[in-house]
Parts: sequence; C-alpha cells; structure tokens
Amino acid sequence: MTFYLHGLGHCHPDNEITNQFLEDLDIGTTDAWIMERVGIRSRRTVMSLDYIKHTKNSDPRAAMEARTITQAELGARAARMALARAGIDASAIGMVVAGGSANDFVTPAQAAVIAHQLQIEAPVFDITSACTSFFAPLYLFSLMDPARLPEYVLIVTPDTLSVTVDYRDRTAAVLWGDAASAAVVSTRVPSRAQILGNTLQSNPAAHDKVVVQRLGFFHQDGQSVHKFAIKAMTGMVQKLRKEFAVADRHFSFVGHQANLRMLESVCSAAKVPRDRHFYNLDAYGNTGAAGSSTVLSMRWEEWTKQDDVAVAGVGAGLTWASYLLRFGS
Repeated sequence: MTFYLHGLGHCHPDNEITNQFLEDLDIGTTDAWIMERVGIRSRRTVMSLDYIKHTKNSDPRAAMEARTITQAELGARAARMALARAGIDASAIGMVVAGGSANDFVTPAQAAVIAHQLQIEAPVFDITSACTSFFAPLYLFSLMDPARLPEYVLIVTPDTLSVTVDYRDRTAAVLWGDAASAAVVSTRVPSRAQILGNTLQSNPAAHDKVVVQRLGFFHQDGQSVHKFAIKAMTGMVQKLRKEFAVADRHFSFVGHQANLRMLESVCSAAKVPRDRHFYNLDAYGNTGAAGSSTVLSMRWEEWTKQDDVAVAGVGAGLTWASYLLRFGS
C-alpha cells in the first residue's frame, strides 16, 4: 500500500540541557567524554532546569510537577505545524493516533488528550511501541483496506523521556531529550511525498533490554542494544536501497536518533555517503519516538522531487521498523 504524507511537524521544548550543565551536576562526565561516545552536545527537556539541578530527578513521580509543558501540549504544537503544512483544517482529520515511550497517562489515551487540544472529534487511540511508535501505525495501516480508513489520519508522537532519567546516572543523563513529531497521512489523497515499503519486526524474547517501569527510571542494556541497532538498521537500509533505489534519484538516510556514533557505523556498513546522512541528535539528543520524524520535519521545505529517504528505527520490545519516503512533484 502507498501512503501519502501531506505534512510533518515537530516541537522541541525550550529548556536546554547542555554538556556543560551535565558537567556541573558532578556525575563523572565531561563534554569530551560525551562527544566521543554519543556525539550529543545538547538536548531539550520539559522539566525545570532548577529541578534537575537540585534533585537530579531522584523521584520521577515528582518530575511530573516540575514540567513546563505536558506531552499533549508538545504533541499539539507539532500537530498544528503538520496541519498547516498539509493545508488542511483540524476538522478534516478523521482519526488521531498517538504513541511514545513513556506516556503521561495510562488512561486516557494520549491521542484523546491531544485531539481535545486540537478540537478534533474523531476516533482516537494509542499505539505505544517505544522508539518505533511513529513506524508502528504506518505498518498497521498498511495491513488495512484503504477504503475503510478516513481521508486524513493524524499521527502524533510526543516523547518526554527526560522525565524518566536518573540524573545521577551519567549513561542515561547524556542521552535523552524531549520532543514531539506529527504527520498528516492519507491512503487516498495524493501529495508530494509517498511512504513506501513499511516494515515492522520484533523480538519479544529481548523485551527486557529497554525498560521504563511505571513511575520508574529508564534502563537499558546499552551494549547489546547498541550492537543490535547497528545490525538491524544496516539491514533495513540495504533492503530499502535494493527494493526502491533509482539511479537518477538521491538516496539518503535518516535513522533513529539514539547515538551519533551508532548512526555513523550504520552509514559505514550500508555505504551511505556522509552528505546523504541527516540527523539532529547532536543538538537535541535522543528524542525517542519523535526522533527520525523531527529530522524529516526540520528539513521539510528542503527535500526535492529527486529525494528518496530511507528511514529506520529500533525500539523497545525489541522492535525494528523502516519505510522509504519518496518525494515527487
């Protein structure tokens, strides 16, 4: 099935956690250490910087009170940008799907809270697949009868994983930033961008490799996840190139914004030239489910009718997913 992407949107909160801020927390990290290992110099958070400084987020339950913006507000801002770029009113949306890694609510669905902020009255539900939460709805819709889907669907992925970070743990503190992405998609109305070749795979036996317990801290088996992500994303990019690459088109790569060194390894293994690799994690950190789509959104006006973009991600579960974004006239 071919999906048409009508508009992308993104939003990053204002509060900035620099490497110098992390150094000042005295948790055994430096700018040089961070840049060498993950290539991140800054990230954004929905929490107050004073709160992080004085508590190091030792109680993630209290972090909810320290936020300057909720997930729903972050998601609604990204959605308004996506709607504006799509050139449609919120009233045209026939379904809202949301998801992320650690939703503000167990109940109601995050999609319901976002739809309320946008004054959308339509079916709403969440598909929570951690860092692959943007990919999962696309895969699900690809299995459906296009005629049964609404004309326009809104997908929103707000992720605020900084709220789950123990800022006494340098391995987690250096990674996470908060952001939201949103997309207006359709199976029936053409647009300048097509979404092709949706895939989603999982290995439930590895469900314990990346974990955020309810009202608990983020935890992952970093080394094994890092190795797996390189292998999985390399394979997905190679498969997308083999299936969709056209000689006179630009084949680019946007990966899960987890770790710049990891992405560089994928580019090397998959033979992606440096000038065809696009990312934003150096300035915004690992933004979970929002990551790859915020990269695409921030370049929305720059993609040309010659661009093909291989998008691949890895998330908890473990899950891994991909699609090709093809721009046209």
